[in-house]
Amino acid sequence: MLPWKRMLRPLAALLLTATVVIVPTASATATAATEAAATSGWNNYSCKPSTAHPRPVVLVHGTFANSVDNWLALAPYLVNRGYCVYSLDYGQLPGVPLFNGLGPIDKSAEQLQVFVDKVLAATGSAKADLVGHSQGGMMPRYYLKFLGGAAKVNALVGIAPDNHGTTLNGLSNLLAYFPGAEDLLSTATPALADQIAGSAFLTKLNAGGDTVAGVHYTVIATKYDEVVTPYRSQFLTGSDVHNVLLQDLCAVDLSEHAAIGLLDRIAFHEVANALDPAHATATTCLSVLG
Repeated sequence: MLPWKRMLRPLAALLLTATVVIVPTASATATAATEAAATSGWNNYSCKPSTAHPRPVVLVHGTFANSVDNWLALAPYLVNRGYCVYSLDYGQLPGVPLFNGLGPIDKSAEQLQVFVDKVLAATGSAKADLVGHSQGGMMPRYYLKFLGGAAKVNALVGIAPDNHGTTLNGLSNLLAYFPGAEDLLSTATPALADQIAGSAFLTKLNAGGDTVAGVHYTVIATKYDEVVTPYRSQFLTGSDVHNVLLQDLCAVDLSEHAAIGLLDRIAFHEVANALDPAHATATTCLSVLG
């Protein structure tokens, strides 16, 4: 094996480690996680949307996460406010349990398409609202743009989404110095390669504009994001876009990439505002008590 080839796997491992240590960790056991979801009231297919909240909410997890661990706080938060809430697993790799969101993102979008159809059929709703964290805030845009999702989705709320990719604070720039490294990433973990700034996937996704007509977009970002960098690359451009920087709402909020999606109730309050703008209330540091 050539010397540079020996370096590829450590580099790939470094990229993986840099991401995984700061994204949600899977639950200790699948059984415990499933029980937590069941008792929280989400993924209840007998739930019927109310007049106050007429659309089901589909939660889309991030890279390395799954349908339970990413939403142990936000799902109950929304259920308690009267929403029918659902979450899916996507982007599974063969032989890799619990850690999802690693497969090709265009194929993950197809899984989202099937899941949204299932939720709409169960609830009798014409449209759903989508809330996603990290990759889960970006991947649905492929569904909206290329898979007919715009006709079935009212709003997309992205929490720390990598809409224009990430440099991982410049770490991804090292790939150019190691021939074959990008090919290795694409083979082992396609979603990671797709999320690097300038990837073919992101070039296709963002060509011709960030948004599609008829969908309301909200992006909630934190300036302390160490995974999706630079953080302003998360923001979208379009006629129906609301870009929010968490620290503009509460200057002392120190949430980084994982915390903003996992437990930040200030961010959650802004999610609730995006889902029901007609009854939105000001998001402040005190929203943590809500």
